Amino acid sequence: MIQPINRIFPEPSAAATDEQLLQWYAAPDAGRTSPAEARVSFNFIASLDGAATVEGRSGGLGSAADQRIFKLLRRHADVVLLGAATVRAEGYEGDLLDSEAQRWRVRHGKAAHPTVAIVSGSLRLDPESDFFTRAPVRPLIFTTGTAPARQRKALERVADIVSAGTRELDIDAVVAELTSRGLNGIHSEGGPHLFGSFEDAGRVDELCLSLSPLLVGGEGPRISNALSQGNPATAPQGMRLAHVLHSGEMLFLRYLRDPRL
Repeated sequence: MIQPINRIFPEPSAAATDEQLLQWYAAPDAGRTSPAEARVSFNFIASLDGAATVEGRSGGLGSAADQRIFKLLRRHADVVLLGAATVRAEGYEGDLLDSEAQRWRVRHGKAAHPTVAIVSGSLRLDPESDFFTRAPVRPLIFTTGTAPARQRKALERVADIVSAGTRELDIDAVVAELTSRGLNGIHSEGGPHLFGSFEDAGRVDELCLSLSPLLVGGEGPRISNALSQGNPATAPQGMRLAHVLHSGEMLFLRYLRDPRL
């Protein structure tokens, strides 16, 4: 049995329904259209001592309640944006949403399936993999001008390939391309390199962080490897706590960008 999800802050509420959770996680300012105003959210899980994975995968940190929220967040997304390493490690083949979630999206004016977009500089992706052959919507792949031409040609059969930067990925170009396609609600599930790139570009509007009651130890990855860490030219970005939920020993934190901080 899945343990109930309760809200601690702002107003306490017990045993949240799916509809309540969807309301609590809804974008606070939906309807923006320009690239500069696109909404970018990230969803991660971390252990108490900061590890983002156990044995290379995030699933070892989670719970049934975490999976419940993880799946509900996809309902709000116009596009699910992923790093190539996350796709290879976690598996994203087939429908990302069940039939009930698809019906919910249609009722709320969205396409039944969110688009899935991958970021990959090397294009080290198998065009014959289940991710591509079972995709309900033709995926997008963002890469750079230095990507291998042979691999690009192979992947063009199964995905739309977009160059976003010459040697390094241009995050603003990624956001602009997505919004030009009407994909304003950009939701990412990792990984750390992609999150770090968006941090460096100052394009993180929201972070949904599940805090797992585990001490993992070791030197595993954090949720972000932003290159700007320690760079005095890049100021830390302030975030506002929007809510705190809990289920069993797990906490679910939602932070929103706050320009005042």
